[in-house]
Amino acid sequence: MGHYEDTFYEVYETINKHGLRKEYDEQIRKMTTQDKHRYKEAKDRMEYACNKVVESHFSKRFTKN
Repeated sequence: MGHYEDTFYEVYETINKHGLRKEYDEQIRKMTTQDKHRYKEAKDRMEYACNKVVESHFSKRFTKN
């Protein structure tokens, strides 16, 4: 696989492993209206959204306890 395919697969697996599909899709939708993300490549937007959603998920999870 090429570099892009590896990244797409990693993002897909990470989101599905943590059950964050809904949050990820919502983050991608938000990013489409933000100017700072307008000219980024799809791979970069996907990585950013994945990292943000996973980070948010774990910060909420650990602050509850």
